[in-house]
Amino acid sequence: LAAVRRGTALDRVARLASLSGVCLPSFWLGPLLMLAFSIRLGWLPVAGRGGLPHLVLPAITLALGMVGILVRLTRASLLAALGEDYVRTARAKGAPRWRAVGVHALRNALVPVVTVLGLQAGALLAGAIITETVFAWPGLGRLVVQAIQARDYPLVQGCVLAIGVSYVAVNTAADVLARAIDPRLIEDER
Repeated sequence: LAAVRRGTALDRVARLASLSGVCLPSFWLGPLLMLAFSIRLGWLPVAGRGGLPHLVLPAITLALGMVGILVRLTRASLLAALGEDYVRTARAKGAPRWRAVGVHALRNALVPVVTVLGLQAGALLAGAIITETVFAWPGLGRLVVQAIQARDYPLVQGCVLAIGVSYVAVNTAADVLARAIDPRLIEDER
């Protein structure tokens, strides 16, 4: 939406919010969110594991940086696609603006976004180690930290293997999805 309404207040707010998400590291954002929403406002629990409310702050902490990158990339990719000849041709043939943007431009703009989304899985898994430690969440990241502290090398190797396999699986799924979005990628490989 920010790319379609380029230069408006909505575009500026989206760019500022995405820049903030990219610039704030999770080890700083986590305690900041705890202070605001748990201690000051009392809306959410500080840490621990007990249900859906306990997941909100860690999920926001992990997602904010990723979303910032994706918003910026989607905007740039969509702006590039909107300038292409096929979008102008669709508009010249009488296609409504929403169809030219939603069907023609967005489909081509999503290919790099899906690729980066797959690559961000590694950053998400690495960020989980810090986030789970900050929020005292008993997950795989915290297990890795405890295994390293206890010098339990077989457990560390198992965790690294699980993280590696999941990373490969997510990237494979992203590649398959990118090929489904743009079939020209399959032809380029031949």
